[in-house]
Amino acid sequence: MVARRKAAVVGVALSDCGRVDDATPYALHAQAARRALADAGLDRSLVDGFASAGLGTLAPVEVAEYLGLRPTWVDSTSVGGSTWEVMAAHAADAIAAGHARAVLLVYGSTARADVRAGRRTGTLSFGTRGPSQFEAPYGHTLIAKYAMAARRHMIEYGTTIEQLAEVAVQARANAALNPEAMFRTPITVDEVLSGPMIADPFTKLHCCVRSDGGAAVLLVAEEYARDCRTSPVWVLGSGESVSHAAMSEWPDFTVSPAAVSGRLAFERAGVRPAEIDVAEIYDAFTYMTLVTLEDLGFCGKGEGGAFVAKGRLRVEGGELPVNTDGGGLSAQHPGMRGLFLLVEAVRQLRGECGDRQVRRGDDSPPRLAVASGTGGWFCSSGTVVLGAG
Repeated sequence: MVARRKAAVVGVALSDCGRVDDATPYALHAQAARRALADAGLDRSLVDGFASAGLGTLAPVEVAEYLGLRPTWVDSTSVGGSTWEVMAAHAADAIAAGHARAVLLVYGSTARADVRAGRRTGTLSFGTRGPSQFEAPYGHTLIAKYAMAARRHMIEYGTTIEQLAEVAVQARANAALNPEAMFRTPITVDEVLSGPMIADPFTKLHCCVRSDGGAAVLLVAEEYARDCRTSPVWVLGSGESVSHAAMSEWPDFTVSPAAVSGRLAFERAGVRPAEIDVAEIYDAFTYMTLVTLEDLGFCGKGEGGAFVAKGRLRVEGGELPVNTDGGGLSAQHPGMRGLFLLVEAVRQLRGECGDRQVRRGDDSPPRLAVASGTGGWFCSSGTVVLGAG
C-alpha cells in the first residue's frame, strides 16, 4: 500500500497565444508541453500521467502520441471550461494514491485562426441530440443562455448593467499590465454599454475574446518537487460539481455549480474564502465572474454587483485581485480556458508576474490562490485551492 502523497504544480507554461495563424492545435499542445517541462526542469521521461481534452477522435491518446508520451494513467474528462480544474483534481488524487508520479495537463486550440481561414464558423453548436433537442429549435444559443441567467440575477437582486460592465473594465485594467494580453487599451463603463448588442443584456465587451493558444501544467508527487528548478505550488483542496444540461432543469439561474465545488474545495483545503489572496475565475461573460464570486463565498448571494463595482478585482488597489492576466475578456480565450486559470494562479504564487504581480501587505507574493472553472452554460464547475511552497 503506497502512502498518500502531496501533489505539487512544478511547471506551467503558455504556448504562443492571441493571433497565431501558422500553427496547428497539435503544435500548440507540443509548444506548451515543452515549455512547462522546461519550466520545471524535468525530463519528459518522468511523465507517466497525461490528461487532455478537446482535440482528436481519441483524446488524449492522439495528443499523447504526438508528444511522444506513453502514459500509464490518463484522463479525458470533458466538461467544458471547467475540464482542467477537474483534471487537476483527478491528477492530484492519482498522485496521492500512487497511481502516477508526474501528470501533464495540456490544451491547445486555433479557435480564432480556424474562423479566419474558413475552417469553421463562429457559432458554437453542441448538437441537437439528447436534452438539446428541446431547446435547439428555438434558437437558444450558448450566449443567450448566459444572457438569460444574467437577466434573472438583475431582476432578483437589482444587479445593474453598469455593475456587470465594471467586470469588463477591471479585467481590461489588469490586461493593461500584461504584455501578452490581446487587448490592453483601457475601457470605460460607457464604452462597454455602447457596444453592439450580442445577446441582451450583453454587448460585445461583456463577452470574451476569441483567440488561439495553448497551456500546460505539470503536477508531480512531493518527492520529485525537490528536483525541480521552480518552487512547488501545492494542491491544497479541490471540488467538482455538475448542475444541469437543459435550462429547464436548472433550479436557479442565479446559482452556479461553483456553489458546490467551491465549498468542497475550501473545506478540503482547510481555508476560508477570506484568506484567499488572488482568484482566477472563468469569465466567458461578465456575469460568470460576478455570480462565481458570490458562489465561492467572497460575498453574499445577490451582493456581487456591489462587490465588483468598488474596484475590488483590480491588481492595482483591489481587495481581491481577480483574473490578474486580463482573463478571457481581454487576455486570451481559445476555447476551454480553464487551464489558463491554473497557469496564472501558479505564476502569481511564485511571484513571476512582473507589472501585474499581486503583493500582500508586507510586499510578499500571494500565499493562497483559487482557480475556478465553469463549463457549458453553468453546467459544471471545478475549483482548486493552491498554496505557495
